[in-house]
Amino acid sequence: MYLTMNRFKVALGQESAFEEMWLSRDSHLKEVDGFVAFHLMRGATKDDHTLYASHTAWRDRAAFEAWTRSDAFRAAHSGVRPKTDLYLGPPELEIFESIQSVSA
Repeated sequence: MYLTMNRFKVALGQESAFEEMWLSRDSHLKEVDGFVAFHLMRGATKDDHTLYASHTAWRDRAAFEAWTRSDAFRAAHSGVRPKTDLYLGPPELEIFESIQSVSA
């Protein structure tokens, strides 16, 4: 399992616009070999932002890297608006490789 996560600090009052941007786009992930799951998560609200995280699970690192070079990746990101007023800084990419997995 390979997990990629982006953390977004969304400016207060911009949460609905941020969520709508994500909910209305076609990620093209379901057609990608090695894709396992995607989750967009809303976290705590602080004085100046609400924290969001996108988690994408992949079969392995090779599947993730192949996706970043694919037509599906370009299509998924072509409609993303670089609305700087939504964010307090750029998203922070974090990548994790599975050490242990337990499921129901």
